[in-house]
Amino acid sequence: MNTERLAETFVDLADTLVEDFDLIEFLYTLVDRCAELLDVTAVGLMLSDARGRLTVMASTSEETRLLELFQLQNDQGPCLECFQQGHAVHERDLEAASGRWDRFAPEAVAAGFHAVHALPMRLRDETIGALNLFHAERGALQDSDIRIGQAMVDVATIGLVQVGYTRRREILLAQLQQALDTRVIIEQAKGVLAERNGITPGQAFSSLRTYARARNLRLSDLADAVIDGRVLPAGAEAGPRT
Repeated sequence: MNTERLAETFVDLADTLVEDFDLIEFLYTLVDRCAELLDVTAVGLMLSDARGRLTVMASTSEETRLLELFQLQNDQGPCLECFQQGHAVHERDLEAASGRWDRFAPEAVAAGFHAVHALPMRLRDETIGALNLFHAERGALQDSDIRIGQAMVDVATIGLVQVGYTRRREILLAQLQQALDTRVIIEQAKGVLAERNGITPGQAFSSLRTYARARNLRLSDLADAVIDGRVLPAGAEAGPRT
């Protein structure tokens, strides 16, 4: 494992008190680094809103996002179980897990995954979400990978809760709700880009993030601009229009 990259990741996940803190980008940094540093195939993340309802917030692929949505629609799966119980959930052979998750397990296998580990975003007795680590092969992750994954999740959770204690709990909830609303706008922008440029939704989102990072823009602001037709990232990049 790249220890230098791991150290950089912990620094990035702890840095939530900057003035221009972008929650959406922060969550995608978490799932991307987990996929990069751990022995997993894909990663998905859910956060709860002010009413305690889970929403898919970040994923490393469109297929993973759809599988996470499938969990919510069918009210079963490792992420929900992890969030509700507040502790890690492990399933080393999804083909044999139909008795545990009769709808989710076959869907996950059909998507190419055969093992899953769900880690809680929890600080003391407060759980604000859960992270799913999917693997294409059967079997458990190495204990070291699970510990590092949970450590990254813990640092991210502490950072988010710290935002709440520093700016008051109501502000954190408002920010989380704003992030949930922003996800809708980003999904719309992905659809616009995919249609205009003849690319997949996953490629469209990658284009959005690359464009936003290169210009130091918030994803939400860029998504608004794409929907309004003021910016067209990827291939046929138009740049801001007057």
